[in-house]
Amino acid sequence: EVQLVESGGGLVQAGGSLRLSCAASGFTFDDYAIGWFRQAPGKEREGVSCISSSDGSTYYADSVKGRFTISSDNAKNTVYLQMNSLKPEDTAVYYCAASWCAIATMGGPLIGSWGQGTQVTVSS
Repeated sequence: EVQLVESGGGLVQAGGSLRLSCAASGFTFDDYAIGWFRQAPGKEREGVSCISSSDGSTYYADSVKGRFTISSDNAKNTVYLQMNSLKPEDTAVYYCAASWCAIATMGGPLIGSWGQGTQVTVSS
């Protein structure tokens, strides 16, 4: 069974940092890019960042570029999202998924379904 489990969310003040983790199982990790998505209340889900498991190439949405860093530990089948300089507009439920990841865009999930996500709340 394909599973991607998000963790690491929480409540943080503006300017603070959080690190999200995405633990993957049930599929060959190296065959897929892994993406982080988020959905704020009343808004559509949007792609935030993704990383190719094969070559490590990455994509970042303009809204997070320079503040967020995605990384992958292939030995642990885990992808991380380091979020610095958080802003109130980063408040959302964050999800990870096996995704497609291109130089200027991303999308998913390619396999499996959305998990429960992890809530990130940034107070002003």
